[in-house]
Amino acid sequence: MANSIQELLIEKTVEAVSALYGSEIPAQQISLQETRKEFEGQITIVVFPVTRFSKKSPEVTGAEIGEYLQREISDITAFNVIKGFLNLSFSDAYWVNLLNDTILSDSFAVLPKNGKKVMVEYSSPNTNKPLHLGHIRNNLLGFSVAEILGAAGYDVIKANLVNDRGIHICKSMLAWQKFGEGQTPESTGMKGDHLVGKYYVIFDKEYKKEIDELKAAGQSEDDAKKNAPLIKEAQAMLQQWEAGDEEVISLWKTMNSWVYTGFDKTYKQLGVDFDKFYYESDTYLLGKDIIQEGLDKGVFFKKEDNSVWIDLTDEGLDQKLVLRGDGTSVYITQDLGTAQLKYDEFKMDESIYVVGNEQDYHFKVLFAILKKLGKDWAQGLFHLSYGMVDLPHGKMKSREGTVVDADDLMQEMLDTAQQRTEELGKTEGLEEDEKAALYNTLGMGALKYFLLKVDPKKRLLFNPNESVDFQGHTGPFIQYTHARIKSVLRKAAYQADAAKVVPASISAFERDLIQAIAGYPEVIVLAAKEFSPAQIANYAYELAKLYNKFYHEENILKAEQEDVKQFRLHLSAAAAKVISGSMKLLGIQVPERM
Repeated sequence: MANSIQELLIEKTVEAVSALYGSEIPAQQISLQETRKEFEGQITIVVFPVTRFSKKSPEVTGAEIGEYLQREISDITAFNVIKGFLNLSFSDAYWVNLLNDTILSDSFAVLPKNGKKVMVEYSSPNTNKPLHLGHIRNNLLGFSVAEILGAAGYDVIKANLVNDRGIHICKSMLAWQKFGEGQTPESTGMKGDHLVGKYYVIFDKEYKKEIDELKAAGQSEDDAKKNAPLIKEAQAMLQQWEAGDEEVISLWKTMNSWVYTGFDKTYKQLGVDFDKFYYESDTYLLGKDIIQEGLDKGVFFKKEDNSVWIDLTDEGLDQKLVLRGDGTSVYITQDLGTAQLKYDEFKMDESIYVVGNEQDYHFKVLFAILKKLGKDWAQGLFHLSYGMVDLPHGKMKSREGTVVDADDLMQEMLDTAQQRTEELGKTEGLEEDEKAALYNTLGMGALKYFLLKVDPKKRLLFNPNESVDFQGHTGPFIQYTHARIKSVLRKAAYQADAAKVVPASISAFERDLIQAIAGYPEVIVLAAKEFSPAQIANYAYELAKLYNKFYHEENILKAEQEDVKQFRLHLSAAAAKVISGSMKLLGIQVPERM
């Protein structure tokens, strides 16, 4: 539905209520929707809100408003009323003009800047191991939400807060010192993040051996965990790091640099990027001044051991520790400081944290504290909480035996895409490098689409094989549809600047396709409002299905009249442009040929 007809319908319905019933109805109470497929019509007005002004049944009210609108708007050719729903039918000329004047213009679906700034923070990896399947969902969600907000008119900053310090980082460093024999990414041929992750696993194995030895010597499990020499050495190394010990800092910088080089490759393959990096090594001491501010304002209180707390029981939360008795930070302390740092730097209207749902409570506490401290900008903070990703049992081998490595999964997707594409014979006539690019486009498209078509809040089961189905609710189905349209346009030697045509009539398939394409700007706005790539993903799928229906029912290249052929080519080009644009918002490329 184009905005102009919606606005006109709302305006004329307000007029109708005034003229027919002598009452003023607020425009925002008038609800429009697409007509359900089983009924005649394209746009439906919900009549129920009007009945309190008409004092008549929904059916009578709908009929009276329908007659008024048909008199006032020449493009309305018919209407019917089903219970409280007024279904309106529009002339062929209306839909043709909508395609020619609105959809085919360069400005279609280019939404104006809204003057608002938003930060989307995602990825947030640890530098002691490679990215895994959960990180893939996080990165794809964050990147897509940022792209959608940009398309909706926001000025967007993509941020990544890297967890590059702490005991877990020291574990990898210590294990490399003890058992690494000078190994480097160059000497082993391993990606840097995988190499560092290998030593994190080695630390864990050696640590468990020491625990078992101490238990065998009579210590309890808890005591053995505390007294094992390795953990004591790791704790000592963390203290040396915090004290600025040159040798420890040098090793830390070297191993982190290996990890970042590895991450960069993974990010590039995933197709995600960032405008701003924050590092926990720079931010972990932040927040202590905010604790003092909270004490001064009476928002925080001290206990006998000098620890600082906030009481959030009136918010339905607990009492929360914000600073230990010895003056050291807890996680929430540095999160408070980092939130303030980010706002001071960018002054954004909204800030979205893309973090798994196991952190729901943490963010409720963080936002509640900032609001209690009187930070006006805290109203714009939002936790985009998402569910876990599971794999069918035994589907994927994992490098560490527990979590699925992101690089392994992406490689498996490329292999699966190659196998399926070759089985279907969709690569004839392509050069080897074109084939490799196509497998990459399809494999990554399958992975991204499968993870993004589901509402972020839902836990999901990712099935690599199912995701590469060319017939299902998948990325490759939509990508194949785009390639099909491009093939039609190539065969016709289509020119985008060819004259617009007005056929004498159009079919229901053409009309449905025009109406779906016209709804694209609205879908962008809704997806941005809900931070939901699933809205875009499902829209792209429905549009691809409608195009395929049109393609099978109507002759395009063999249309009997030249003007009908040209009209259908313009409509096909518009469908390809919107399919490509909507998939781009999901970070998915679409092939020109298959």
